[in-house]
Amino acid sequence: MQNPPPPSPTATAAATAAAATAKDHHTRTTLFIILAASFFSLLFILSLSSSSSSSSEPSQPSSRPPRPDPFLFPNAQSHRTVFPTDPSSSSASDDGADADAPPPPSVAYFVSGSAGHSARILRLLRAVYHPRNHYLLHLDRFAPQADRDALALAVQSSPIFRAAQNVDVLGRADFAYPKGSSPISATLHGASILLRLAPRWDWFVNLNALDYPLVTQDDLLHILSYLPKDLNFVNHTSYIGWRESRKLRPIIVDPGLYLLEKTEMFYASQKRGLPNAYQLFSGSTFGILSRNFIEHCILGTDNLPRTLLMYLSNTPSSLSNYFPTILCNSHQFNRTVVNTNLQYTSNKSMKGEYPELDSNDFDNMIKSGAAFASSFPMDESVLDRIDREILGRYPDKVAPGGWCLGESRNDTCSIWGDADVLRPGPGARRLEKFLVNFLSNGTVLSQQCVVLD
Repeated sequence: MQNPPPPSPTATAAATAAAATAKDHHTRTTLFIILAASFFSLLFILSLSSSSSSSSEPSQPSSRPPRPDPFLFPNAQSHRTVFPTDPSSSSASDDGADADAPPPPSVAYFVSGSAGHSARILRLLRAVYHPRNHYLLHLDRFAPQADRDALALAVQSSPIFRAAQNVDVLGRADFAYPKGSSPISATLHGASILLRLAPRWDWFVNLNALDYPLVTQDDLLHILSYLPKDLNFVNHTSYIGWRESRKLRPIIVDPGLYLLEKTEMFYASQKRGLPNAYQLFSGSTFGILSRNFIEHCILGTDNLPRTLLMYLSNTPSSLSNYFPTILCNSHQFNRTVVNTNLQYTSNKSMKGEYPELDSNDFDNMIKSGAAFASSFPMDESVLDRIDREILGRYPDKVAPGGWCLGESRNDTCSIWGDADVLRPGPGARRLEKFLVNFLSNGTVLSQQCVVLD
């Protein structure tokens, strides 16, 4: 049997070339399909991210409604202050409203705490709540993430907080050691976020979880509405005294500025002198600061806020010196300082500390006319009395105000109306009396940022 003749070299080369061409065509087709699929997948992903970012602002969760409840803010009208009807008063309208009352201000609250303070912060939020205000809650990194999540969940589950859209929880926590400059960093961080979240507020208040109000927010907003919005309520003095050796000359390294874990404060053996480019002032860590001043510290062109921040970065006592020093060394603000922070505290102990308040201090707190008090122990019996006798607040409820329209006394704020309606009570009269007596004193101007020898 005869074998077929072998293929010629020309036929073999042609077959090989055809096979290579077909393979190359198949490869190019596959590559084209892969590239096209990748391109359209990328376009799809970008379109999703674009629509997501455009549907919600970075500072607010996407689950929020686009606007606050219109029942709370029906119109941009001037507010009405409702008093009990007084037949002898000719200035009040038929429904008891003061038609000549100035528009109410808005207060930005930065409420901070640490480990174990989650429930206390939520209670403080309810005690100082008003739909016109803005609130930023901060649990520092000493607190576990579970507490921060629980606090955020409690805020999201409140109908009034969702309706007004004025309560936020800081997700990226800061360290805030009692000493050092990390408290300044945390406070400025909170203030800068509030400037971004809420474009319209008039005063900034930095509250600690151990603070508590002594007046309702209707009382406070009513009194503040009659005051110039550039006033800064800050205790201040140029007398340094014992603070020089214990709180200003020592050099420390604040671990809250550069470490993720809690550690001990580091003290250097060297000391340093006091500055002579500006005068140091001392005060309390609490104050009621104007929006203009907060913007000056964060956004202003003057370099003193940044210079002082650098100087205090390695000082044991920082927050109590920072704002008073800037205010009193600035020609723009040194005439706006009122030498009181509207906060009641016990007399200092021999160690320069303020003892905790209890029920024995109740009468003195109320008679003082202060708007806030500090500091309270974790035992909340005295807070229960303040809620019951001063704020009219029931457990797990917000303090009622003129915007609350519910009939049930235990859930008055389950139905709400116009947040511009204020119902000031006895707390407003106490605070008014305190401010009138203080501001009418002839020594007020002489106490503004005076340098003592």
